Amino acid sequence: MAAHASTAATLVVLLPLLAWRLRARWRRLVGRQRTSKYRPWVSIGIYSLLLGLLLWACWGRWSALATLAAGLAAGGLLSRWAWHKTVLEPTPQGLYYTPHTRLGIALSLLFLARIIYRVVEVLWLLPPEQAGWHGLVVSPLTLAVFGLMAGHNMGYAWALFTWRQRVLAAKRIREAAGRKHNDDVSKAV
Repeated sequence: MAAHASTAATLVVLLPLLAWRLRARWRRLVGRQRTSKYRPWVSIGIYSLLLGLLLWACWGRWSALATLAAGLAAGGLLSRWAWHKTVLEPTPQGLYYTPHTRLGIALSLLFLARIIYRVVEVLWLLPPEQAGWHGLVVSPLTLAVFGLMAGHNMGYAWALFTWRQRVLAAKRIREAAGRKHNDDVSKAV
């Protein structure tokens, strides 16, 4: 069955974007990384925007929205588990972390496999009247997998942000105590 022109055009635009994000995600999953004060907020912002768009696209399809919510909850739980497996390194050169690689890669591959399956299904297996962008995103299983990945990434980004804030606050307290000690010593001399 031939693909619709609007679906093909959408895929031409979205597949390179998806490939770029998956490549960036893959690079972030492997090895030691320096924390950033902006990356957690960017991740949370992008996933919030995507979740808002999905809510808007699926409004009225309550079973699809329920699977999205279940995926988000499960992803949040997975982020807590992955956070406990993360190696955290506060060093004088900066704050570093090494994420749990296997879980992140597994979630990315699961999402990629689901998207590829869904694209094939929408383009070649569904009747023309059911094909299109809306049909690509409103599948409950696709929403559950996206919710799983979004919940994990948002929870992990939040954990990174709070850890970074705690470490930097402790550093400021230590530096203030050190300055106070140095002032006391200089006054005594």
